[in-house]
Amino acid sequence: MVTVNIGMLHYVLDHVYGAFVHRTKLSPPFFSRGWGGTKLELLEKMIKQLFPDVEGQNWPPTLVQPVWKTVWESQTATLREGFFTTPCHDQLLSALPPESHIARVAFLAPKYTPPHKTACVVHLAGTGDHTFERRLRLGGPLLKENIATMVLESPFYGKRRPLLQCGSKLLCVSDLLLLGRATIEEARSLLHWLDCEAGFGKMGICGLSMGGVHAAMVGSLHPTPIATLPFLSPHSAVVAFCEGVLKHATAWEALRDDLSVHEASMTLEEVKERMRNVLSLTDVTRFPIPKDPSAVIFVAATDDGYIPRHSVLELEKAWPGSEVRWVRGGHVSSFLLHNGAFRRAIVDGLNRLQWKESPL
Repeated sequence: MVTVNIGMLHYVLDHVYGAFVHRTKLSPPFFSRGWGGTKLELLEKMIKQLFPDVEGQNWPPTLVQPVWKTVWESQTATLREGFFTTPCHDQLLSALPPESHIARVAFLAPKYTPPHKTACVVHLAGTGDHTFERRLRLGGPLLKENIATMVLESPFYGKRRPLLQCGSKLLCVSDLLLLGRATIEEARSLLHWLDCEAGFGKMGICGLSMGGVHAAMVGSLHPTPIATLPFLSPHSAVVAFCEGVLKHATAWEALRDDLSVHEASMTLEEVKERMRNVLSLTDVTRFPIPKDPSAVIFVAATDDGYIPRHSVLELEKAWPGSEVRWVRGGHVSSFLLHNGAFRRAIVDGLNRLQWKESPL
């Protein structure tokens, strides 16, 4: 009788999927146009500015006013789509491609429950998630728990994708930092809108993979307790691009050639060390502990080929009081099979928060 190590199968599936998607000639690698020149230097400064010297210094963010249209409504729920100008300040706006200047959002909410008795969770995009549909499917069943879902289309993705970019393959390293910084600004502004304009009683932020990293950053920087729910997420983009499957999808030679224009010839190992230094800016463990760490729930996979186990444990260690839940599977299989675990984490994270005082 042959015994099969299921965990190893999940891990191998991640690598087979990664090889098919990232190592064939079906699409170009990440960062085929290099580091991004002066944009990269600008973004390194901007990301450091996320950490305020004084508590509350970066709050409130710019209040956005989405323009809404109704997509459909049923007896119990309404789906609307909206757009707004990204709230990024001028320097950041000039670095963003023009296609990304207008942000798009989908908003699925119960029809008759008043907002102060309803929770709302903002869902951020994982790598390759260019549409609203997958995240609306994740949030849809939560309507019966009086939880609304707001889905943000990422800069560089969907209708915000630059003309020359192929799929999710960002052209420059600076684009990755730009995508993250703009997503954080937009998500913070949407949470501010949900709180001050829409009047929701509880709020949360979640995301899968790359979206989970951004969700952790937003939850960390929020001035009041919100549920923070990173799913299948590393503690830093260093892990994804330098250790996991995506290291095989990175244009290391192009990055080396770009550096050699300004510096002496470098080995690939030196180029990877430079990448580690740049992407260390995305290390969530450098961010402040969220206001209510008990409302932080990480969901991680036991046999993830993209996100090594040590990365998840670093998050748990950095944020005492947070919870890690493990699902059996790899990155790809968990993404497909464990939506129930993600929904349960959303419900439980929100249940650990107090309701905001209702309006008079």
